[in-house]
Amino acid sequence: MRFAKSIVALALVGVLAGCLENDAERGVAGAAAGAVIADATGNSAVTGAIIGAGAGVFCDDAGICN
Repeated sequence: MRFAKSIVALALVGVLAGCLENDAERGVAGAAAGAVIADATGNSAVTGAIIGAGAGVFCDDAGICN
């Protein structure tokens, strides 16, 4: 069940990433998604939020969400 929650959360973040226009918005969405996914998988929500925020901020620099 945890894996299904993670997949759903990841899909929602992917859909929202296209709607976000700047690094701050993507960082907040990434932090929220990272915390939810980490908590659903039994890991630290704070660590997940930090990693998710970094991924959200730098996804456009990597060419993932242009």
